Amino acid sequence: MATITKKKLIQDISQARGLHPNDVRGVIQSFLDSMTEYLSHGDRLEFRDFGVFEIVERKQKIGRNPKKASIPIVIPARPAVKFTPGKKMKKRIDDTKAGTRPAAPAASRAPISRAPKI
Repeated sequence: MATITKKKLIQDISQARGLHPNDVRGVIQSFLDSMTEYLSHGDRLEFRDFGVFEIVERKQKIGRNPKKASIPIVIPARPAVKFTPGKKMKKRIDDTKAGTRPAAPAASRAPISRAPKI
């Protein structure tokens, strides 16, 4: 299991699709900026079979400092982003955990063929 960064994602997509990394970077950054903007306004983002992003309110709770356990610390209520995976993602993750082999990642697929420019 590895941590995939935005840079690695851009590199994989640009190689798989035959696109310049700057083009892919622009699209990914625009997508992330749009997601952030929608979520900041309280909108719910739903991507079929992938999952749902939404804002939920985390309740106020009482915490404890391990060094001074007798003094309670109030952790205020706050908004948080919640992600709920879709059916296809759940199945893919369950299949991977169960030991069945998942499909190859996007980077190993052949690039999309393009019509020649005229």
